[in-house]
Amino acid sequence: MSSDSREAAAGEFTRLRPLLFTIAYEILGSATEADDVLQDSYLRWAEVSTDEIRDTKSYLASLVTRQSLNALRAAGRRREEYVGPWLPEPLLVEQTAVDAAEDIILAESVSMAMMVVLETLSPDERAVFVLHDVFGFPHAEIASAIGKSAAAVRQLAHRARAHVHARRRRYEPVDAETSEQLTISFFTAAATGDLDGLMGMLAPEVVWTADSDGKASAARRPVSGAERVARLIIGLVRLGGPEGRVESAMYNGAPAFVLYSGDQLEGVVSVEVTDGLITNFYAMRNPEKLASVLVPRPIGR
Repeated sequence: MSSDSREAAAGEFTRLRPLLFTIAYEILGSATEADDVLQDSYLRWAEVSTDEIRDTKSYLASLVTRQSLNALRAAGRRREEYVGPWLPEPLLVEQTAVDAAEDIILAESVSMAMMVVLETLSPDERAVFVLHDVFGFPHAEIASAIGKSAAAVRQLAHRARAHVHARRRRYEPVDAETSEQLTISFFTAAATGDLDGLMGMLAPEVVWTADSDGKASAARRPVSGAERVARLIIGLVRLGGPEGRVESAMYNGAPAFVLYSGDQLEGVVSVEVTDGLITNFYAMRNPEKLASVLVPRPIGR
């Protein structure tokens, strides 16, 4: 490949990187692993004769999908020994000229609620749902990407769609200003031990799910019910002591609390809001999954 061709190929990969990253993240549930897949895919792309490729977007999406599926199947074996609940890695979305929040399909596709539902699909179902329902790739192209027939892909798509629709909750976008107000009110109530005030912000069936892999202090089973969750949160805030602090953020397009003890990052708690009440907390405490959680990443369709 000539230097001009290499430069053009690198430019195409860079242009499509937000799309490719989002595909990898939605298949893997890990921004860190998605970065690794893109790095490996770029090296493979650099060796390809681009003169023979008619549709760069389709080719690169297929390449990233295959690499993501390989990584997902390898990770599946590790997850069998995981301690406690496994949650997707929180995603800090890079603020670019194109506001991802304006693309409702894209925003919902990376929401923590959707990412948790995607975890219940088989690897092939997950890839098919992401490529077809989120990104609009035709069945024939997906068939090539995952090594199945077009008929098998249609069947997978139907099964995955029914599974997701049965489990997904209504998506409600929350803007940054509302998120910050929620954080202030929430932690004022928690810090002062205002149990009633805290419960007033929670849905009766609210669930707290924490991911630590046994490497940090966290509940190893989901905690449900407004009073139980409120008491747990008040206890956590008190445990933080004078060195503890909370910052408001937006992860996966939804409100989140970033927890610190002094300068040490202790966790990211993503919040799901429905009809003005908090229905789910997703608490990431696993240090390995927090390693690059402050790095913003571009997404796109």
